[in-house]
Amino acid sequence: MTLRLKVGRKGYVILPKAVREAVGIEEGDEVIVEVGEGIVLKPVRKKVDVEELRRVLRRHWEVLKGVPGRREPAPGELAGSYLEEEFEQ
Repeated sequence: MTLRLKVGRKGYVILPKAVREAVGIEEGDEVIVEVGEGIVLKPVRKKVDVEELRRVLRRHWEVLKGVPGRREPAPGELAGSYLEEEFEQ
């Protein structure tokens, strides 16, 4: 994807909401600026608390172990077991 953006009076460039959402940039986040043949902006990834991740994965594994056999879960059987919900705050 290529976008054409205008640079403001003080050098500001506004990233459209769709772009920010696509790469996970939120207000207050930091970006890395790489200068070479052009300019590249990259979001600074937040540090992961490895112990917290292990705790969440263990809990998720316990939920999944409760599903008998190798069948598809019944509707609602795994409700609330999505990892994405663990990291939303």
